[in-house]
Amino acid sequence: MPERLTSPQAVRELLLRHGLFADKRFGQNFLVSEAYLRRIVEAAQPLSGSVYEVGPGLGVLTRALAQAGAEVTAIEKDLRLKPVLEETLEGLPVRLVFGDALRFPWEDVPPGSLLVANLPYHIATALITRLLLTGRFARLVFLVQKEVAERMVARPGTPQYGLLTLRVAHHARAEKLLDLPPGAFFPPPKVYSSLVRLTPQGVPDDPELFGLIAAAFRQRRKTLKNALLAGGYPKGKVEEGLALLGLSEKVRAEEVSLEGFRRLRDILYTKV
Repeated sequence: MPERLTSPQAVRELLLRHGLFADKRFGQNFLVSEAYLRRIVEAAQPLSGSVYEVGPGLGVLTRALAQAGAEVTAIEKDLRLKPVLEETLEGLPVRLVFGDALRFPWEDVPPGSLLVANLPYHIATALITRLLLTGRFARLVFLVQKEVAERMVARPGTPQYGLLTLRVAHHARAEKLLDLPPGAFFPPPKVYSSLVRLTPQGVPDDPELFGLIAAAFRQRRKTLKNALLAGGYPKGKVEEGLALLGLSEKVRAEEVSLEGFRRLRDILYTKV
């Protein structure tokens, strides 16, 4: 096995030797850039506590994390990769778990855990939301589709701003650190990726707040008032809330900050 699997040729040879191919069903685009690999590991430092990886693929990032001193639990859904990972991770302090990351018992991981991963695009939003809700993570460092990363760090008044933005902002400090071109992966995806770091702030879930936000963005082309009325909120309370916040009845959800939604939640749920 080559010491470094950070070239398309090395990855191609490894897959061929095992009779495998990158499977689109699992969102498999393997990182093949040594420079970007180093940047991911650097962004995750310090690697203290339990480190979890989702979608290790061929074990490239897993190896780099383990060699940097992390004790990694790597969760892989594609059982075909078991012999490859056993080969590439031999002798390293890595625990392999084969299964669906969305069904993994994240609520039971040790407090202060880390996630470091090249996430499969199709589960990224659902998984990050789930991990933030657990309150068990000190840091989340991951690659996602650039479009998703931009939604995570969007500002009010932009098309990217929405439910995911507010979920992330409620729980964590978000940073989009850098963009990766398609050529950093094999096979190259059709889109750019981004490296994101989330630092949770210990804020628990707020079901009333996110019920309100979900209703506000469910029909984002409508005004906030009409979206909330369609979501079953009382007209009088909605109008009162907008007035107290100094918001026009023509304001749309994407123009309201997280703090604005929190204040609106307080007004809507205050009993007279």
